[in-house]
Parts: sequence; C-alpha cells; structure tokens
Amino acid sequence: MSDMNPNTPPPQGYAPPTQPVPTMPVPQQTKAAMPGPVSGKKSIREKRAPSIPGLLGLLLLLALWAFGIYEIYLGFEPLYSVDGERLGIGVLCIAIALIFQTSFTIIQPGETKVLQFLGSYVGTVRATGLRMTLPLTTKRRVSVRVRNFETREIKVNDSQGNPVVIGAIIVWQVQDTAQSTFQVEHYENFVHVQAEAALRHIATIHPYDNGESGEATLRGATDQVAAELAQEVGERVSIAGVRILETRISSLSYAPEIASAMLQRQQAQAVLAARAKIVEGAVTMVQSALARIDSDGIVEMDDDRKAAMVANLLVVLCSDSRAMPTVNTGS
Repeated sequence: MSDMNPNTPPPQGYAPPTQPVPTMPVPQQTKAAMPGPVSGKKSIREKRAPSIPGLLGLLLLLALWAFGIYEIYLGFEPLYSVDGERLGIGVLCIAIALIFQTSFTIIQPGETKVLQFLGSYVGTVRATGLRMTLPLTTKRRVSVRVRNFETREIKVNDSQGNPVVIGAIIVWQVQDTAQSTFQVEHYENFVHVQAEAALRHIATIHPYDNGESGEATLRGATDQVAAELAQEVGERVSIAGVRILETRISSLSYAPEIASAMLQRQQAQAVLAARAKIVEGAVTMVQSALARIDSDGIVEMDDDRKAAMVANLLVVLCSDSRAMPTVNTGS
C-alpha cells in the first residue's frame, strides 16, 4: 500500500471516513401500569320481594291440592281404563302445590326476610305475619330494630399527647337489608369495629382539656364531639346499610399513669381561680371602705396611712387563717 501525500487533493467524489461517535443507548421510558378503577359488581340495594298474605296463599294452595286430587280421581274413574290427560293434570297440580309449600314464612314485627334463589338476591319482605313468597328460595332473617351497644374503654392519646381512656354508646339500625347481608361479613361485628376506630380518631384530634381559645375539647364540648363521632361512624358503616341514630360519650378520664398528675394540675388551677376571685373581692371591699371613710369624713389619712390600711385589709381578707387583732395602746 502506497503512502498518500497529505498535500495531494483528494480525488473527486471521495469522502473522508468519519469516526463514529459513540452514543449512549437512550432508555425507552415505559409507563408503569397504573391500576385502573376496580371494576367490581355494583352495590346491591334493597328491593321489594313479591309476596302475598299467607292466608290467601294457603287458600290458593288448598284449592290447588283439591283440584289435583279431583283430577287424579277422575283419571282413574273409567272402569278398566285410565284417562291420561286428567291424570297428568292432577299430578302436575300436586307437584306445583308441593313446590309452593316452601314459599310460606313467618315474619315477626321489627324483622325482615332476605330472599335468595340459587345464590341470587331476589328481594326483601318487610310485611309482618304469615306471608307467601317465591318458592324454593332461602330466607334469611335480618332485624331492623333499633339496637345499641357500648364500646369497650380504649386508651388513646389526645391531640396534646396525653393518654386518655374513652368509651362511647352507639345507637344504630339496619336501613338497607341487602347491603348489610351481602356487602360485608357479619355486619354487627363490622359496626362494632368501625365504631371503635372512629372513636379513636375523634379522640386524637381533640384535647382532653385546656385547649386553645375556641377549640372543642373532649370534656368541655361533649355534644360537639358526639356529633362528630356520629357523622364519622355513619360514614364508615354506610357500606353495610346501617344508619347511626345517636352517639354519646359514656366514659372519659385520663389514663391511670397520669391521672394523679393531672388531678394535681386541676386542683392547682382551681386554687388559682379561687384566689383570683378572693383577691378581686378583697380589692373591691377595700375600695368601698376607703371611699366610705373619705365621704363620711371619719378620719383624715395621708397616703402612707392609706397604704398601710390597704395592706392590712388585704392581708385580713385574703388570708386563710383568722385574723388576730392588735391593739395599739400608744401613739
């Protein structure tokens, strides 16, 4: 291979080789598969199941039995022959009567029956007494009476970090029997657990006592706290078709480990408040006494004697022990 003179111009059409520039592979950004909305079944709502009064259904059932037996009798009536058509009608009526015997149910006042057919929700019967509904359905009793329970006393820290013991009474009622039956597992236990969870949350966002100006406290604003508790419990248990009627704080106290210290603080605050009231009353009495002496001209006193009199009166009026009078026999 011959050496090329660097001063020699390159031939026409010649392109000098270019050094390839190393390029870093650009990572292709891929979108993370974001979970979309859960596409589950729609929430089941209560609907009315078809039913008729039980006595009417019983009469219809007896009539069906009688008609079927009569048709079977007529089917066998011809001598040495059988009427197949009448016999078939009679057997069919008896079979239908046997099937509809499973449709009777008794509903007590304050109760309902939730009907299912082959696992599907059919409806709810709220009418009381003996009722005739759809045959071959399973019937589950759901009470719609007003019920209440008291939560266990739970220990939780308030908004200031002080451990308190709190309990509440929850009054509730099943409003939607379909939701309470199919939306949650054991709706009674669900209500109990959610009520305690809501009570814990409400206790953590309020101080037990000595809150800021305008701040609701657990001890001082029990009605407001109870209303907030009812709203939060109602939101938590709405999925179970349960309605909260009333909530009340049943027990509220400091935890045992700080109860004595908090009691001393409350006693000190009470003593300070009482002292402030005593001092306020003493000052008012001293002012009244000085004004009365000046207005009646009982005695002329300079500022030093007035100051001494004010000091003596305040000591007498604000002291816990009885005052010991001192008689001045000289001037």
